[in-house]
Amino acid sequence: MAGTEHFVREDVRGFLDMLEQIGGQGVEEVGAEIGRQQMRAMGSLAEAPARDMAVKRDLACPGPAGEIPLRFYDTKETREAGPCIVFFHGGGFVIGDLEVYESLCTEIAHQLDLPVVSVDYRLAPEHPFPAAPDDCEAAARWVASSPAELDRTFTGLVLTGDSAGGNLTIVTTNALVSDPADVPVLVQAPIYPVASDISEHESLRQFSEGYLLTGPTMAWFTKQYGGDPSDPRTTPMVGDCANTPPSVICTAGLDPLRDSGREYAAHLIQQGTEVAYFEFPGIIHGFTTLRKAIPSGQKDVDAFLGAIRIKLDRIAA
Repeated sequence: MAGTEHFVREDVRGFLDMLEQIGGQGVEEVGAEIGRQQMRAMGSLAEAPARDMAVKRDLACPGPAGEIPLRFYDTKETREAGPCIVFFHGGGFVIGDLEVYESLCTEIAHQLDLPVVSVDYRLAPEHPFPAAPDDCEAAARWVASSPAELDRTFTGLVLTGDSAGGNLTIVTTNALVSDPADVPVLVQAPIYPVASDISEHESLRQFSEGYLLTGPTMAWFTKQYGGDPSDPRTTPMVGDCANTPPSVICTAGLDPLRDSGREYAAHLIQQGTEVAYFEFPGIIHGFTTLRKAIPSGQKDVDAFLGAIRIKLDRIAA
């Protein structure tokens, strides 16, 4: 059970107690396919319902190894030219899919009143690094071109995603800063991302067991992904993060990955990037897709999305 030396919200404590009573094996014990099934099952039980959308459509874009599945959401049937959100899901580069993240994507579309394109990039171990960043970059560039399939004109992109998707948010942003797409990245917004080498972080030691995401699970994900830690497309902070657009970054206080997000936010601030950083206390990794089981996380999601809206409003002013 999670230690008592850290502040844990009541609803988080209840959720962790429930998981402890249920028991079960981690993805590192059951493997990728069962792990994917477990994540879908967790989402169906613990995530808030999806919001109604005027547009919800599955489509695909060209990728380096064939078509990349996408899902397009919008609160409006038609809209004037403006930004588009591109979302990269989490799951350690191994699990996670469009279905698991549907509710969160509809929440983002609803709160920001912007179209959202969710990217179903290739997963490890079947498709190890660099399949995921290759697909995410290709998808972002395709969206930036305002393709006819989306029937929208986009003036810029907001890149966002959680955990592994937070890493892919940063990696894709860096790629589009280095070699610009048809429209710029206006804001990047990684959610509890992997941005640096987590192996020596205090948060990994403190929260390695008992807080949903474990140290052994992270080690297994890293092995399956097969990225080179010295490659900035695996570990963004080893590369050039100069000229990063305005950024909104959030971490969870009880997350093994917390210190990676802290480190990245501090790095961007030191180089002069405009950053809004949230470290939400008493809550665990994955809270953005556990809002039924952990209802207090909704206010954290609201704060995070509100900061993105403020950044976009300032850019438009």
